[in-house]
Amino acid sequence: MPRNLIVNADDLGWTAGVNRGIAEAHRNGIVTSASLLANGEAFAEAMELARDTRGLGLGVHLNLNDGPPVAPRESVPSLLNDSGAFDGGPDGLLLKIATRGLTMREVELEWNAQISKVRDAGIEPTHLDGHKHVHMLPGLFEIALRLAKRHGIGAIRVSHEASNLRLALSTGHLRAGVVLKQGVQARGLKLLARDAREQAERAGVSTADYFCGIAQTGELTREGVARLLRSLPEGTTELMCHPGYADEALRKTSTRLQGSRQKEVEILTDMEIRNLVASQGIRLIDYAFLASTV
Repeated sequence: MPRNLIVNADDLGWTAGVNRGIAEAHRNGIVTSASLLANGEAFAEAMELARDTRGLGLGVHLNLNDGPPVAPRESVPSLLNDSGAFDGGPDGLLLKIATRGLTMREVELEWNAQISKVRDAGIEPTHLDGHKHVHMLPGLFEIALRLAKRHGIGAIRVSHEASNLRLALSTGHLRAGVVLKQGVQARGLKLLARDAREQAERAGVSTADYFCGIAQTGELTREGVARLLRSLPEGTTELMCHPGYADEALRKTSTRLQGSRQKEVEILTDMEIRNLVASQGIRLIDYAFLASTV
């Protein structure tokens, strides 16, 4: 059985610097796929990049965490703060869900608007995933699956990080506390949607066999990526990454992923890493390839 690898860069469309880094990591490196933030301030530029960059699979990065909504503000009030923007991470959204402060109909309306915006720009998305894995929260994965079927999108990310791949990817890391915290978050995501792959299969939506990158978000090392490549299992694995450049627009946001993005560009375009993919016989694919084989 072949060993396939999807290297997906999240946050395309957020800022011009993020777009530039993702484009470089694809053209000169091992990135095969990217996820579009439909409400990103550099979305229009991302569309130009997509038209000029053949071979890069493009999914939709479903968002409830950062920036303005795509749907009219008055139609999605439960998703917004007093300033009319998304606000808060998965923990806050989880609390809203638990207290019934989040209206599921509004989530579906907003995500449908995000997907429609990407499609209206001439992109047929290869897959869906979630900004900060928001699509894995209770009740939201079902909405994402429903929208995938409605829009003819053949694949979805299941953010269940394989523990053996997490261990391989952590090689060469110094800030163990950060990785440990994110590792706990990864295990929490598994608990929130334990049967996500089975749900997707029943819906006829493809998933990768394995996924990794949560614990190492913002903490990737060349040594870790190399060890991951050497230990990649048979089947299809997705490695999530966040390459880019921290421009002024990004520095104004609340994301902690700033300087780490350029480091990831360097790792993902490293000649030894590229050569290792070839020497290990790993096939680089995107989600469109995965969906086409079902």
